[in-house]
Amino acid sequence: MNITVLDLNAIGNDLDLSPLTGLGPCRVHGTTAPEQLPQRLQDAQVVVLNKVRLTRQVLQQAPQLRLICVAATGFDNIDLACCRERGIAVTNVPGYSTDSVAMVTIATVLCLMTHLQEYRDYVTAGDYTRSGLPNLLVPAFSDLRGKTWGIVGYGSIGRQVAQVARAFGCRVLYTRSTQDPDCCSIDRLCAESDILTLHCPLNDTTRGLIDSRRLGLMKSNAVLVNVARGAVCDEAAVARAVLEGKLGAFGCDVYAQEPFGADHPYNALFGLPNVCLTPHVAWASFEARTRLMQEMAENIRAFSRGEARNRVDL
Repeated sequence: MNITVLDLNAIGNDLDLSPLTGLGPCRVHGTTAPEQLPQRLQDAQVVVLNKVRLTRQVLQQAPQLRLICVAATGFDNIDLACCRERGIAVTNVPGYSTDSVAMVTIATVLCLMTHLQEYRDYVTAGDYTRSGLPNLLVPAFSDLRGKTWGIVGYGSIGRQVAQVARAFGCRVLYTRSTQDPDCCSIDRLCAESDILTLHCPLNDTTRGLIDSRRLGLMKSNAVLVNVARGAVCDEAAVARAVLEGKLGAFGCDVYAQEPFGADHPYNALFGLPNVCLTPHVAWASFEARTRLMQEMAENIRAFSRGEARNRVDL
């Protein structure tokens, strides 16, 4: 089968491609602009992609396409309805980045809770040396023990974050899409959480989930961290909440548009000590990306054998 990789740069040029190149003819592109898609999909039977959007219009211009391998867990950039109509299989890779995302989630929360960046800047700017004091106690920070940590989305990542939160002595509340007698409502989660981390997929029910109303339910000193999808938050409302002092701290690794533009509301948050914005990197430890490459190769092998492995179109 002819394999075309559309956006290797989004996965990483430091990876060993032999799991894919060993399966057949393989064309690798670092990036692919929308206008380049029709030509690059003409003879592709298998497509590997991370962020490229395959709309109905694009898919109708891919006459030989049989399999789409999404180099991610989320697949909201693929028109699944069109794929089903055209008999195009779609696979994702669940679970490959659980450790990486959970680790960055915890790191972001700890950075914001402990004011670590502010303390670091104080030392590196020379203020510590000039102060003549042995320490800096302002701004003060609090222990995690006894805090309520709310988790939106209780899949593998959410559960791992919960495990670490409990190890710090936090009370954990969570909400999830499936029935679970122990989960609570999103409104209760917003109202009671000292820390709220987002780990849910983006779909019709989660788009804009954290909006101005729910931000209004949150404690004014609460920490909000989004490592799910950018559009799970009303980004303008979040920015306003931070600027108006209605949210204690905000960390974010994902955005509705990536990279976001110069007119994005989060530009107003640059330089604020209670904000930590990162470039959609939480998923991307080297080990996670290596697993991703190996799992995509396994998805292709399974498809060639007629097996439905990690199919999201069924």
